[in-house]
Amino acid sequence: MVLKIKRPAREEPNLQHMLERMPKKVADSFSEEQLAHLNTALAGRQWGNHKVDIRGTFSLLSSRFYFVLLAGRDKRDLSRAESRIGRIMMAAVVFIFLCMSLLLGLMLLYILKSWLGINLFEDFSLGLWDWIKANH
Repeated sequence: MVLKIKRPAREEPNLQHMLERMPKKVADSFSEEQLAHLNTALAGRQWGNHKVDIRGTFSLLSSRFYFVLLAGRDKRDLSRAESRIGRIMMAAVVFIFLCMSLLLGLMLLYILKSWLGINLFEDFSLGLWDWIKANH
């Protein structure tokens, strides 16, 4: 059986970090019970659930560095600006997709027209059919 000695809430690393960013008067005003409840609330956060969670350290010259790569589904509510940018980006992607699809469709129709030997304009060709025949 392992006996775990519980340290005071003020000594918990995540609480120390939070308290250091407050004015000393405010940080000292928390009771031990309040700090224990804050620690419980902070420990229960769901920040660690990511599909991709790669962490590591490396040394360069005489210094050590760490890196963190996190990726996963964003479950946060978007701000109005983020939502607007998202809609603009989606519209741009759809527009580009439609333009590329139209261009590909027209190119395929042109190749089909040329394959069937249909000339819409006498003595005019884009040379696409001739290029395809020459390379195959």
